[in-house]
Amino acid sequence: MNQINILNQSSAILLTLIISIIFVIVGLVYSKKYQGLNNYLVASRSVGTFSLTTSLVASALGAWILFGPASAATWGGVGAVIGYSLGTAFPLFALIYLGKKFRDKYPTGKSLIEVIRSRFGSQLFKLILFLSVFYMTIFLIAEVTAVSILINYISGTDLWITAFIVIVSSLVYTLYGGLRASIFTDNIQFIVFGLLLIITFKFYNFISINNNQTRYSIYQCINTAHCQ
Repeated sequence: MNQINILNQSSAILLTLIISIIFVIVGLVYSKKYQGLNNYLVASRSVGTFSLTTSLVASALGAWILFGPASAATWGGVGAVIGYSLGTAFPLFALIYLGKKFRDKYPTGKSLIEVIRSRFGSQLFKLILFLSVFYMTIFLIAEVTAVSILINYISGTDLWITAFIVIVSSLVYTLYGGLRASIFTDNIQFIVFGLLLIITFKFYNFISINNNQTRYSIYQCINTAHCQ
């Protein structure tokens, strides 16, 4: 992949460090208000709809969306992008239905793994636990790799440097604060991402309008022969 080097390596590393440290501080400070195993694992099941939605969006739509859907579009067009999106969102839609059933039937289960152990026993529990850890490891690698490639693309920073900073900072506040800290930091990421997206669309529309006006002026100039 060709690099555009918007930032130099030192600035990119410093910016990544600053953002990571801010998230660590915010996550740690916020988590101090909520202690206990129930808060750590399931946030006391008291998180509102907005926070859950923003957390799911921020978790599902990482930096990989810059590469995955775009790659799919190169061979499948718009249909591949739509299929990619539906495939990503379907498990979350399924949990809307299954989550309520799990909570009604297994009120003591704090996670999907515990529900499986209560319903099917320890043998299947061990298999699903192994598969879950394996899946989350691959998911984490994909997320960190996508962020590292993005920083490398704009600054040429070595992949391992960005990956190390992101992994360490994420682990610090997540291991300390658990699910509630993760959800809170996801909320911040979603808000920042939403604002940047709005600014991007506004800027794109502004550029498009100016380009269209320029083309129209050139067209009038050519057709009326009044160019100055």
